[in-house]
This record gives sequence, structure tokens and C-alpha cells, in this order.
Amino acid sequence: MKLIDDIIARQDEFRQIRRDIHAHPELGYQENRTAERVAGLLRDYGLEVHTGIARTGVVGTLRAGTGKRTVGLRADLDALPLQEANRFAHHSQHAGRMHACGHDGHTAMLLAAAREMAASRDFDGVVHFIFQPAEEGGAGGKAMIDDGLFERFPCEAVFGMHNWPGMRVGQFGVRAGPMLASSSEFEIEILGRGSHAALPHNGVDPVLVASHLVQALQSIVSRNKKPIDAAVVSVTQIHSGDAFNVIADQAVLRGTVRTFTYEVLDLVEDRMRAIVAQLPPAFGATGSLKFERNYPPLINHVAETDFCRKVLTDMVGADNVLDFEPTMGGEDFAFMLQVKAGCYVMIGNGDGTHRDIDHGAGPCMLHNASYDFNDDLLPIGASYWVRLARAWLAR
Repeated sequence: MKLIDDIIARQDEFRQIRRDIHAHPELGYQENRTAERVAGLLRDYGLEVHTGIARTGVVGTLRAGTGKRTVGLRADLDALPLQEANRFAHHSQHAGRMHACGHDGHTAMLLAAAREMAASRDFDGVVHFIFQPAEEGGAGGKAMIDDGLFERFPCEAVFGMHNWPGMRVGQFGVRAGPMLASSSEFEIEILGRGSHAALPHNGVDPVLVASHLVQALQSIVSRNKKPIDAAVVSVTQIHSGDAFNVIADQAVLRGTVRTFTYEVLDLVEDRMRAIVAQLPPAFGATGSLKFERNYPPLINHVAETDFCRKVLTDMVGADNVLDFEPTMGGEDFAFMLQVKAGCYVMIGNGDGTHRDIDHGAGPCMLHNASYDFNDDLLPIGASYWVRLARAWLAR
């Protein structure tokens, strides 16, 4: 691998930064300590720093030479509302909060890149280092855009990166087009008529209706969309009643919908509305649907994806640049790719053997209470950021 020597030499420095952030996780739009730490380090490196974007977002701007070309590099700041199982020295100091998705590592890698580029100044143009709040369900990317991100910090293109457990350290995954799915959530309310559970003929059982409704919703995936189009409709909650001998008068179902295209998303929502409106009356009940589109599908731009692939191939070799299989996970970097050209890549986080002795049991997967970011990625990801920015500005 063609990594940058000075970044390798400073790996321990950024390991300590990463572990400090891990030990002090903050939820979306509450990343005050994290944002302050990031802003302070960027100022120490000599960047122009802007804070308070979308409440807790930070942008560090670095200029060199006389070039007018611009590029944006983005990392995320927030943690998850999850109780950490790990007991190593840098485990979360806050109950019910944990960096279980590696945003601590993403932040550290981008900081390392900012420090290297500020020290070397061997580029011609402008780099905006974007540290985004509230990726985990808070749509912080959209909030930064709405707060004037790209008007205040113009970018010809914007790039993102996420760690991926199970992919070997030193490997990257990338693909043009849809890479991550849209994320939508729904709530269905069924109104029946309550009765004694021993006298069901006197009521309209919303649980019975709910059971039929769950099956009917799966027919959208199996019978309404084209077989070659991807979609997930998952009912994840059913709530009804409080007693074993009472048929309640209401049931509530909640869940998620994932697709790679707006056309399929429109189809799924339309069919859900028809099923919820028409099926419950067949049992004497009524139904209503609330459908909220949270994140759009993440769609990489072709030219920028090819550019990233070339940078990665030169850095780690073609055998270590994999064609990433799309996943139904969501990511709000998708909002940035809606308004700017760019590309999102995955960096291998390894198989979990990096975990310290006091790591909790279980696989080292994202959103897992035993997850920890692999610090061996720090010089790899930071070197990629620097090489990508230099190459983009030198085009």
C-alpha cells in the first residue's frame, strides 16, 4: 500500500484522539464536546474553522496556491443510543450511548488528513473538511445543506467514507449507482371494537386484522414489484392490548421500507396505502397509514466513482478495490449526493481480531454493543483522503 509516511508516523496520536471520542459519545445534534474537540484541532493545524452549522456541525477550510478548484470531504460525528458491552479502557463513559458505527474513526481519519494537508500544503485549490452531526436518523446532512453548507463552502464534488466490518483491512469497496437504500418508516393504526376475549363475536379483533395485514404487505414485494427490483418491507412492531382476557379496540404496527429507486418506493407506498384502506373494512375495522420518507437512496455518480476507483487502485492495488454489493442500510450522505456530484466508499474494518482483551462477546458488526473501530484503518483512510483531494485538485 502506498500510504503517507507522516500519517503513519502519527498513527498513535490519532489513535488517542479516536479513543477519546469513543469514550465520550454524543447523540445527534448534541455533539458539543466532539465538535469543540474537532474545531480546536483544526485551528491548531492552521485551518479556517466554522462551527455551529446545523447546530453542531464543523467545517474546516484549507487553501493553498492560487487554484480555484474545490472539493469537500465528509465525516460524521454522532453516536448511537446503545449500551456498550466493551470494558476496555476507552469504553463509553456515558450509559446508553456508544460509538457503535465507527463515526469516531471516521472523524479521526479526516482530522489526520486535514493535519497532513495543512502541514504539506502541496496542492493547489480549496479543501473543505466537513464534520457532520446527526447521521444516525437525524438527517444531519440535509440539515447542513439547508443551513447553507454548499453556498458557504462551494464544492465541485463531495466524497464520503464508511468502515465495513468483514472486509479485510487494506481493502475498499466501491460501486457506481445505487449503493445504499432509501430509508422510510411507517405506522399503521387499526381500529376495531373491543370485547371480552371469551366472546369474540361481540367485537372486531384488531390483532386478527393486523396478522392478515402483515401477510398482505409482503405481497407488495412478492407480487407487485418487478422481481429484478429490490425492496424490503419489514413490520418490526405490533402493539395491542394490556390484558390476556380482553380483545383491544386498537392495534398499531410499525416498520421500515427500503428501496434503491424512487420508482419502487412510490410503488410500495401506493400499494401500502391501498391495502391499509381496503383490507381492514373486510373484517369490520378501519385502518390508517402514516408513511415518512427519511433518507433517500445513496447513489454514487459514475465519473466521480471512476475517479475514486483510480485513486484507490493506485494506493492499494486493483485486487484490493472490490465491487461493493449494495446493501439495504441507509446513510444520509445520500442528501449531499443529491445536490453535488461525488462518491461514497467503504473501507475494510477487518474481521474483529483487532479487538482488545476486554472486548465484549459477539461479532464486530455495525450497531453492535461489542463493536469497536479498527485503529489500523487510521493511516489507510487518512492517506486515501489526502491522495483523493490532491488528485482532484490537480485534474
